[in-house]
Amino acid sequence: MAILKYPETRKVDQIDDYHGQQIADPYRWLENDTSPETERWVDAQNAVTFAYLEQIPFRKKIEKRLTALLDYPRFSSPFRAGDYYFFYKNDGLQNQPVIYIQEGLQGKPEVFLDPNDLSEDGTIAVSLLGFSKDNRYVAYAQSEAGSDWQQIHIIEIASRKQLPDLIRWVKFSGAAWFQDGFFYSRYPEAGDAEKYSGRNRFHTVYYHRLGTEQSEDRLIYRDEANPSYNHYTVVTEDGAYLLLYASPGTDGYATYYKDLKNDGPVTLLFPAYANKSSVIDHQDGKFLVLTDIEAPKYRLIAVPASEKPAPDSWKTIIPQSEHLLQSVNTGGGFLFANYLINATDRFYRLHYDGSHKQEIELPGTGNASGFSGKQEDKILFYTYTSFIYPTTIFRYDVATGASEPFFRADLKFNPEDYIEKQIFFQSKDGTIVSMFIVHRKDLPMDGSNPTYLYAYGGFNISLTPVFSASRILLLEHGGVLAIPNLRGGGEYGEEWHQAGMLDKKQNVFDDFIAAAEYLISEGYTSSDKLAIAGGSNGGLLVGAVMTQRPDLLAVAFPAVGVLDMLRFHLFTIGDAWIPEYGSSEDQEQFKTLLAYSPLHNLKDGISYPATMVTTADHDDRVVPAHSFKFAARLQEAHKGKQPVLIRISRRAGHGAGKPISKLIEEQADMWSFFFFCTGADVQE
Repeated sequence: MAILKYPETRKVDQIDDYHGQQIADPYRWLENDTSPETERWVDAQNAVTFAYLEQIPFRKKIEKRLTALLDYPRFSSPFRAGDYYFFYKNDGLQNQPVIYIQEGLQGKPEVFLDPNDLSEDGTIAVSLLGFSKDNRYVAYAQSEAGSDWQQIHIIEIASRKQLPDLIRWVKFSGAAWFQDGFFYSRYPEAGDAEKYSGRNRFHTVYYHRLGTEQSEDRLIYRDEANPSYNHYTVVTEDGAYLLLYASPGTDGYATYYKDLKNDGPVTLLFPAYANKSSVIDHQDGKFLVLTDIEAPKYRLIAVPASEKPAPDSWKTIIPQSEHLLQSVNTGGGFLFANYLINATDRFYRLHYDGSHKQEIELPGTGNASGFSGKQEDKILFYTYTSFIYPTTIFRYDVATGASEPFFRADLKFNPEDYIEKQIFFQSKDGTIVSMFIVHRKDLPMDGSNPTYLYAYGGFNISLTPVFSASRILLLEHGGVLAIPNLRGGGEYGEEWHQAGMLDKKQNVFDDFIAAAEYLISEGYTSSDKLAIAGGSNGGLLVGAVMTQRPDLLAVAFPAVGVLDMLRFHLFTIGDAWIPEYGSSEDQEQFKTLLAYSPLHNLKDGISYPATMVTTADHDDRVVPAHSFKFAARLQEAHKGKQPVLIRISRRAGHGAGKPISKLIEEQADMWSFFFFCTGADVQE
């Protein structure tokens, strides 16, 4: 194809002073994502992007195959509320999963709530937040067009009657039931101009009593001194305590509790903000707490339910080990400890005192989750999956410890044709990093294979083996899927996380570059066949690596990325990322951020990889201004023949609640662009 003619993007004379250093921001006007001029720019960019994609000869074939791959029933694990079980189910190509209810495990499933009836384009998503203690009511959240903003509604379970209660201006909240109402967290009402991009301040905890107006809700906790902090609440299973977690960002947090039986004050249990301590249960006047205090790979301790209990009063239930204790759940009167060993899951059942540890046999070394329920539950459920093992739900009998399949996905896919493995490579500073690799068994290692290198590398988040039907398309066409466990993630504990944050963020980029070099040196692929991809913090990763090593790869997919590292904290919940990244308002941290900020490290006259930036008009997590400004600057700087496009989804957000129809369209465009730009053999 001919070299593209990109829309002209107006530049302004905007100069900012950062600690005496002058930094130009000529595309500042694109931060106003609701202005008519920005709307016209979006339309013009999309016109170029879709005109290019429509010329790819196999684009329709890819979309058709993706549609077939995703057209299979998908279930969630059932969860019990009184006499009823609930589960989510998508028949295959429904835009949103439907919530079903049945009486007992042998009952007939009936539709409880179908979000597909709530909008014509399938962009309204719902999720159950919490059940009242008597299992009479359930609160659910409803969001629209992918936005983080939610409304909370209430349904009476037996009658399916919708109550008139309506809670608005909610983000990042559950519904923690107590007596005839629930605790939740919300922001103040936002005007239209700042609804999707304005800074979110004063995340405040309220109590709502059923049958009353939201204006009558009781204020429980508001931190006037720290308006950017987020707050999340849980009520212990015995109903004795409200637990409140207060976080300045996405790292450490303070833990508070409130004695509900005596309407006590909000009391500090663990101070902010160097550590993470989560209460998993309360029994006999003690909290069971999963903590990284003096345990970067975590331990479970019993702590007296009293203000700032001294460490000498703590009792270790599950000690720290060489492997990450990722979580501890309760159900059926037992503890279920989840360890991560080389980024794969193991589960153990224990008594509440930590004794009688028994491993639960899983189908393989992959990703497992579940084993959670109430004290009296006799049956629990868990899921297991890997890159080539479709997600399967298992039923677990608490009395016998036996597992049996409860639901298996029926896919037209033979896992025997493929191999998944884990290798270890050396990063720039000698650190050993693990990586999962998946491909067809008969694939030649001659450097000719189109390879999709995907990673995240931040916020203590772990990438573990998960089945994705859309990635089968890559494998079917002789592609290689590679997913490294970069520093900054949570796969190997808090020390691994801290080795990739703040002034050590470059380690993450070095790890990703080393992963790419390993794949090339071992014959999996070559630079002209390699794509790198990531979303959100992973979008930052892609943006940084493509600016540091444009020669290393053929294609880049920075999705909903944090790309302007000097101004990210000025929008929506950007303040919450300061513990991970730092802030340009700090002189030393500014230097670190400027050194790798993707927007600020694009250089004129460089031939950058074929790039498709992706974002959405309702992304109020990482506002689209990041992608808008980066794409405009990339199109200005880039001097090669490779296309540099931005694909902007309408009525979509950061990713959650995205309709299947939109997902198929986006995936078809992404894989088509990838195959086309790497010269893959995709027969029409």
